[in-house]
Amino acid sequence: MRLAHQFALESEQITADCVEATEFPDLATEYQVYAVPRTVLNGRHFIEGALPEQQFLDAVLQAITE
Repeated sequence: MRLAHQFALESEQITADCVEATEFPDLATEYQVYAVPRTVLNGRHFIEGALPEQQFLDAVLQAITE
């Protein structure tokens, strides 16, 4: 979550939102959130867990190139 927000601060092309799954169960269901953190990229790619920065960046880059 922190990395997603840091990326959003660095680039105008990135936005980040943080949602408390227990307070928004409809969103949690829509994005199949069963554990946190779960990062959703463009509504169709997912990153599970808290990753080190390089792994997070690699996952984001892979998602946007697909």
